[in-house]
Amino acid sequence: MQVACPAINDSQFLSSVLGHIDCQAQTLGAAGYQAMSAGGSASSLILGGVLTVFIALFGYRLILGDTPDARTAILTVIKLGVVLLLATSWPAFRTLAYDVALKGPAELAGAVGGASGLPGAGGGLVARLQGVDDEIAELNVIGTGRPPNTDLVAGPTTQPQTPEQQAQERRRLQGLASHARWDPARDLSLLGSARTLFLAGTIAAFASVRLIAGLLLALGPLFAIFLLFEGTRGLFEGWVRGLAGAALGALGTAIVLGVELALLEPWMAAVMELRHQEIATPAVPVELLALSLIFAVTLLAVLVAVARVAQGFRIPSGWKQAGERVATGFADRVPVLAGARNEGIITDQRSRAIAIADAVTATQRRESHASQPPAASLGRPGVNPTNTREIAVAAAVPLGQSFRRRTRGRVSAGATRRDSNR
Repeated sequence: MQVACPAINDSQFLSSVLGHIDCQAQTLGAAGYQAMSAGGSASSLILGGVLTVFIALFGYRLILGDTPDARTAILTVIKLGVVLLLATSWPAFRTLAYDVALKGPAELAGAVGGASGLPGAGGGLVARLQGVDDEIAELNVIGTGRPPNTDLVAGPTTQPQTPEQQAQERRRLQGLASHARWDPARDLSLLGSARTLFLAGTIAAFASVRLIAGLLLALGPLFAIFLLFEGTRGLFEGWVRGLAGAALGALGTAIVLGVELALLEPWMAAVMELRHQEIATPAVPVELLALSLIFAVTLLAVLVAVARVAQGFRIPSGWKQAGERVATGFADRVPVLAGARNEGIITDQRSRAIAIADAVTATQRRESHASQPPAASLGRPGVNPTNTREIAVAAAVPLGQSFRRRTRGRVSAGATRRDSNR
């Protein structure tokens, strides 16, 4: 997919350059992704090989007896689905990544800037920046002007002056002194430097965030593969951080340029009105250079700040918790997975408790069984041994009291007959 981006126009330099960069970023992101995800491309071959290795490792785990529970199995299936979705499906990738990174910042800037009343928030930001650049270029042509020579004549005064008049006269003399040292080449140099900073700061900030986003979007299928393994998941995380930083950088750039427009537009309009009336503005070159430098540094600081914010993104913990929640929900609904889940950790805990309860019950049954002589229970008429055992089991006997101590000596039947024969 080849798109002809607009060429640079000398009469509309700033707007044409920004439009060309934006077109190149969008084309790079869309066409690059489709080329990387097409069949037979390097990315598709790598994806096929990595999937083969991943499935082979999973199969070896099953062969070696390491049977995964329901959570692990469902999390693996979800992981494979996400990777295939990001690496092969352009509609899904466009919704999840492309539109968010390239079109989301403009919508957020419109919402934030519109509520703040910033110029260009509702659209037309590039056109208004071009208008300010046209005024700076015109000021470079007509210059700041020189006061008329009559201002150099200062007649002596004999009347006493108030302190305010004396301060005004002092400022007039200082202006005359500076006028005597006025250098038109110096003003033109300062105005040229101011326009250079204005153009460089605006274009560099805009181009950096847009082209970085386009490049990362083009490499999306390759970085999606890194999500499969724990060791390479950090590369996918870094890719997401880069996209988030580029999107936040585009938002911050639009907000700062809106603030710059809110300051420069009325000020430049007033300066140009004075120049059209042939009124000198000797302080404008230095002031314009200072403002251009300040906003260029501000744009750089905003990009650094949003890059630090994007570094706080983390995947593993949230990914694992989300996978466990989804796996638990599926395991409760699917019988096969529920059976697999019963062999997992939760069933382990329950089976251990049941085993302990069964052991205690068996011990009580043996102790109560031994505490009652078999002859007594079998010799009574109308007593069922089975019912006696059930009653004995139902009544719990304290541990250690199942065998009671005899209160009299044990005498055998043979000893009794021997004593009676005597």
